[in-house]
Amino acid sequence: PFNAPKSTKFFPLFLSSVAEVQDVVFVIQSQKNSYHTHRAEQRRTELLHQAQTLNQSSPDVVLLHKLSDYDGNWSILPALPRLASQYCQTSLWIVFLEEETNVNLHNLLQVLSKFNTRKEWFLGRPLHDDEPTIIHHYAFSEDPSSFSYPDFMAGWALSCPLAKRTAERVNYEPPKSDFTIDLQHEIALYIWEEGRGPALTVVNEFCSELQRLSSTGDCATTINTFLSACGNPVQKEDVFVAVKTCQRFHGDRVPLVKQTWEKDAASLEYYSDFTDPYIPTIHLGVPNTERGHCQKTFAILKRFASGVVTQAPWLLIVDDDTLISLPRLWRLLGCYDPNEAVSVGERYGYGLSRDGYSYITGGGGMVFSRVAVQNILAGGCGCHSSDAPDDMVLGMCLTTLGLPVTHSPLFHQARPQDYVKELLARQSPISFHKHWNINPVAVYQHWLKEPNQRRAHSLTKTREEL
Repeated sequence: PFNAPKSTKFFPLFLSSVAEVQDVVFVIQSQKNSYHTHRAEQRRTELLHQAQTLNQSSPDVVLLHKLSDYDGNWSILPALPRLASQYCQTSLWIVFLEEETNVNLHNLLQVLSKFNTRKEWFLGRPLHDDEPTIIHHYAFSEDPSSFSYPDFMAGWALSCPLAKRTAERVNYEPPKSDFTIDLQHEIALYIWEEGRGPALTVVNEFCSELQRLSSTGDCATTINTFLSACGNPVQKEDVFVAVKTCQRFHGDRVPLVKQTWEKDAASLEYYSDFTDPYIPTIHLGVPNTERGHCQKTFAILKRFASGVVTQAPWLLIVDDDTLISLPRLWRLLGCYDPNEAVSVGERYGYGLSRDGYSYITGGGGMVFSRVAVQNILAGGCGCHSSDAPDDMVLGMCLTTLGLPVTHSPLFHQARPQDYVKELLARQSPISFHKHWNINPVAVYQHWLKEPNQRRAHSLTKTREEL
């Protein structure tokens, strides 16, 4: 729709004085869950330790989930007014970090000192789309690569003049879309303001692991591999899998589940509007709806919570066109305490600029601890209609009950080509969704099958050919 400028490379005309640690407030994009809080606290400790080593005073380090009681602060814009008023009186920069972002404080201060702090700056490592994508509402469809947005994991920064102006604007001009889907793209769009605001300025010292620049020592930031150390994976018997389907898809989608990932599940049930003994499917007494499936999902939650079918501590709910790696899910769940009310998947937001709620988007797979399921049912949550969107209703429910919605970037609501290659290359993805214009088996084998599974598959194939 608009002609977006390519992100600007910055060549400083002068050097300001070297930035000091107290010029910077660090915001760690933390989450309210014991595992994630622990990771964020580790980041904080490392920053304080580096400041000490540089003989500088301790910087302000904010854990985003502790900034206020509002759970929507993860979407940044609702948090900006508080961040700007609390910290931009004394600081010059707000630097945002993810749990997995390593900082070289000395290098970062040198980088920031190149910029005139009286001006508006939006700094980061640029990403851009190679083709129009649904997760960005097909923005810049004529030239998707024309718009750059920051790789959050490599860190990004706002100068305080820009943070203050954006914070004021948030109050009278919220983002156009009610949905928060891919935050790094949406933040860049909001700041750019259709050309009235600054574009992203490229800072090559914000490094991603793919650059391998850390060997040169120039990097201000580098990134950890997501889930560096989480102990043992959960047992396959610890995860009960619920697949939502309907009679219409028994012939095409269900066979693909069986052909790809079903064999990894220790216990799995297909829930349909029709009992088919050959699959087999279970009819929960809920008629099929074209969309939403709220009533069906709540019937699944009740069946799981009853303990009749399974005592497993974890429930995974997926669509019949979700492709998933169960071995990778077992590894991920090794990070979480099943005695907590854990709800994990790809987090989206609805109406977050005005007291909205977060939810796990259903297509990528929704994972709940048994404790979370029990809390949801005991909390009196339910569907206002049978075809209400189940994932959003559950999100509203969790928000009302004060239970966290935990984001993992390893779950994906869309297909591999809908995401930036650079981001996928550093992941071991857990899921993708939709069979539209792809070969689902090929996608599963390329993106989700574990290397040892692939080896076993090729050995079997060789034996068959012999």
